[in-house]
Amino acid sequence: MDYRIFIEPQQGTSYDAVCTLAQATERLGFNGFFTSDHYLRMGDADGQPGPLDAWTTLAGLARDTERVRLGTLVTPVTFRHVGSFAIQAAQVDAMSSGRIEIGFGAGWYDAEHAATAIPFPDLGERFDYLEEAADILTGMWETPVGELYSYQGSHLSIVDSPALPKPAQSPMPFIVGGRGKLRTPRLVARIGSEWNLPFSSVEDFKAAADNVRAVCADEGRDPNELVYSAAQVLCIGADEAEFEQRAAKIGREPAELRENGVAGLPHEVEARINDFREAGCERLYLQFLDIEDLAHLDLIAATVL
Repeated sequence: MDYRIFIEPQQGTSYDAVCTLAQATERLGFNGFFTSDHYLRMGDADGQPGPLDAWTTLAGLARDTERVRLGTLVTPVTFRHVGSFAIQAAQVDAMSSGRIEIGFGAGWYDAEHAATAIPFPDLGERFDYLEEAADILTGMWETPVGELYSYQGSHLSIVDSPALPKPAQSPMPFIVGGRGKLRTPRLVARIGSEWNLPFSSVEDFKAAADNVRAVCADEGRDPNELVYSAAQVLCIGADEAEFEQRAAKIGREPAELRENGVAGLPHEVEARINDFREAGCERLYLQFLDIEDLAHLDLIAATVL
């Protein structure tokens, strides 16, 4: 099992706090450090001092870390125009010496779009944009240096782009996630290096992964080329009192966390991880909600690494 730490900075944090956590993640031996890509807090958090922009954060971490893989879970196609995003993502990948992975999705949180004046079309149209944007990103990055790239879709078009700069990696890794039964797996088959299912039961993960494998095979993509991953909320305590204290700090009930996350005492966490491993999960994104609790990260490393 490959382990990555996954944060939610829209709940309110600073770059300094995130950087400290990312550097600790790297030092302790985790393979990746990923951020959500949202602009509005969720739940009861007061949101102070405010959200971070995911790709600005990744640019900083590209220079402030050395080894750990970096990326988003996930960047909504609605947030960034595909032409400028192609330049942005390629530049950040080069800044990191080829450590960026792009989680890419259609977006879902309508309130944050309303709060930031970002258009939010219906799901079908957003997925159309996602498919065309995926074509454009891969097309631009695969265009040989010195040649021009053009594309005509139903919603997006590119005319005579120099398609520069290029990312350090070729191809760029794309993570495509979700519960969709057909369009999502087809997009995975086209561009994905990894399929991810967030916040699901072990049983739902296995059923969805089996469907992705079947659709990929139908589309002519070897399903064994993909990494199959899950994202799970994480909360560990060395004893019950510590676990309950950490659960309260992130506004969750201990029993609910045990049912819906990788949570509890170390032996319970190990058992849940083994369940996901037996269901075919190869990588876990561990959602770390209290960014400043570095002692929690130490305990996680001692438990899972």
